[in-house]
Amino acid sequence: MSGLRRRVAVIGAGPAGLAAAAAALRAGAEVTLIDAADRPGGQYHRMPYDADDLGSAGGVHRDFDRMRRHVLGHPRCAWWPGSTVWSLERGDPTVPRPPRVHVLRGPADGGGREAHVLDPDALVLAPGAHDRVLPFPGWDLPGVFTAGAAQALAKGERLAVGDKVVVAGAGPFLLPVAASLLHAGSHVVEVLEAGRPAAVLRGWTRRLWELASQRAKAAELASYTSLLARHRVPYRMGRAVIEARGDGRVEEVVTAGLRPDWSVIPGTERTRPVDAVCVSHGFTPQLELPVAAGCALRQVSAAEVYVRVDDDQLTSVPRVYAAGEITGIAGAPAARAEGLLAGWLAAGGSPAAPESHLARRRRDQGRAFAARLAAAHPIGDGWPGWLRPGTVVCRCEGTTYGALCEAAGDPAGAAARPVKLRTRAGLGPCQARVCGPTVAELLARRAAGGPGRPETGLPPATPHHRPIAQPIRLGELAALTPEDAGPGATAANGRASEAVPQREGRSAGRPDTHDPHDDERWTPDERR
Repeated sequence: MSGLRRRVAVIGAGPAGLAAAAAALRAGAEVTLIDAADRPGGQYHRMPYDADDLGSAGGVHRDFDRMRRHVLGHPRCAWWPGSTVWSLERGDPTVPRPPRVHVLRGPADGGGREAHVLDPDALVLAPGAHDRVLPFPGWDLPGVFTAGAAQALAKGERLAVGDKVVVAGAGPFLLPVAASLLHAGSHVVEVLEAGRPAAVLRGWTRRLWELASQRAKAAELASYTSLLARHRVPYRMGRAVIEARGDGRVEEVVTAGLRPDWSVIPGTERTRPVDAVCVSHGFTPQLELPVAAGCALRQVSAAEVYVRVDDDQLTSVPRVYAAGEITGIAGAPAARAEGLLAGWLAAGGSPAAPESHLARRRRDQGRAFAARLAAAHPIGDGWPGWLRPGTVVCRCEGTTYGALCEAAGDPAGAAARPVKLRTRAGLGPCQARVCGPTVAELLARRAAGGPGRPETGLPPATPHHRPIAQPIRLGELAALTPEDAGPGATAANGRASEAVPQREGRSAGRPDTHDPHDDERWTPDERR
């Protein structure tokens, strides 16, 4: 009977990925859960490495901890931490099979990583997203952090990025970042939200009746605002960091009041001494693996591209599902609901089952929240006015705004690709993961007639397909056997179930003695 079970590979172990693994297990599948980190949870559930029990964190984290223990302890789940999916090998397009999954297991900065090839029956992509930061003069100085990086250090290592810190950008993510910094011992000078009060309030209060389904979010917001109030941290709206200054590292920032379009109001500039600044203007989905798999994308704007999915979280590629922030930025609860639905259906669960209906309802509530989030915290069209000709827009290659504009103004090569080749913007080590959306938006706005005008009628600026989706050493690539790299690969390292590592205290040949009733814990937060 076990031979008839579907083999499901889940890439990413954040809220979406772990939920997908839990749902696939409930549906009877054999699951391989892969993540580059050493522990599941992603950024949202990140905890110090010396903290073994998330339950003490309460609420949402307690529910996640129960799911984590259930999934990682399940006899049909193989947990592969510290693993990099470097390529997805597409097969015969006439055969409805997901791509082969090429994995390197071991620390990214270590040697001797082991190559594995998985040939799953279904694939769930849940790689998540990372911070998007709009450039400003001095943003490349040491001491300027993305808000996500600062929070990761504070939550994962209990490390404060500075003594006097300004948190700035747009969106509710600024609040938990400030809270994490306070817990790590930083003095948060102020939190700056670029959106003006009227616009933020209008976005959050539209379709007011839908807020009833977001009580948990409201409670979370109240806890953060209460913490900021106790520490007397000012929260100022309609202001932004427009410049960072310092000799060798950031020593002060210039903040300014903004108009509704985010252009600077003259005379409102103010200088603050700091030793760190944390900035976030939203999130950028990690699309390298969906693009490698051949998934169709959904273009929202020049800077916003997501994976297109249907009502079942199925992508345009047969048996490849997507969940979480790569389908749209909606927060952890929505990502978890999408993961539950994707994992259940990837494992062969019935679309008409109660599990599917519940997950769809939660997902739709999350998408409503995402629409409210986008309406309340849009990026204003006037932000390029912060830039100067010498402002770096691509930190890897040192490409300046002036160089980008000069290249875009050349009639012989004003298209995006010639501009990138000429300036090398987006061609550095990060491969446009940081600057890509910004460069695309700046070029689109310029083509539309100016930095303050929105893009209209422009061709989609979708990511390029790369055979190698994640960094891999040339030595590792050269050492791969034909089975490990490229077409014609056999399952020399086993299919998903055959590659399950032995767990401590469990024999590899031990029969499946798992109590099926335990599978009811696949989504404890949904059973309230």
